[in-house]
Amino acid sequence: MGKLAGKVAVVTGASKGIGAGIAKALAAEGAAVVVNYASSKAGADSVVASIRAAGGKALAVRGDVSKAAEAKGIIDAAIESYGKLDILVNNSGIYEFAPISDVTEESFHRQFNVNVLGLILTTQAAAKHLGEGASIINVGSAVSRITPPNSAVYTGTKAAIDGITGVLARELGPKRIRVNSLNPGMVETEGTRSAGFIGSDFEKNTAAQASLGRTGQPGDIASVAVFLASADSGWMTGEQLIASGGLR
Repeated sequence: MGKLAGKVAVVTGASKGIGAGIAKALAAEGAAVVVNYASSKAGADSVVASIRAAGGKALAVRGDVSKAAEAKGIIDAAIESYGKLDILVNNSGIYEFAPISDVTEESFHRQFNVNVLGLILTTQAAAKHLGEGASIINVGSAVSRITPPNSAVYTGTKAAIDGITGVLARELGPKRIRVNSLNPGMVETEGTRSAGFIGSDFEKNTAAQASLGRTGQPGDIASVAVFLASADSGWMTGEQLIASGGLR
């Protein structure tokens, strides 16, 4: 019997990378998982197929978290399909790096709309269905501590997530709903590979600064998400867990 047997989870942005890893890990522990995607249906379907092949329950649901109606639709799909909701992982996120001189209004709003507004809209829709013992996991980033150059907007979105996590932990605490932030360091994903980070001097330097001396893998983050989703972390809320291999 898995730690999450009988639970229902929604993982946003779960068609690849960290989100896919979290969805698979939650399912492996017994949760029925809604695998949300915004554009990559093929990726989401692949994640669902992998979960089902391992004996788990999952379905793919399209939705842009930055749009209220679509965020609500993702949550509604979980309720319609599985009858309840116990775990919400706000993982949807995008990143763009640029020096302050090159930041545009469009880039600012694009990142804040998905990374911050999307989290708020999805949580707003989910909170109506979450009950005692539920867990909300907001995927932030270690950049809110490291504050690397050329990341003013992206780092701003992740710092906002840390602050929002604290607020929601207090706001939803009376309902016994826990809210925590999971903040990865650099992780090898489809996104970091396509962006050219993996194998670059930047990655080598970043790994060298981490106490454990390597870049993270999605599984490194997924196992922490399982902990935050389960009763093992039942006395934790409002926390910011940095999963970065010691990168500070």
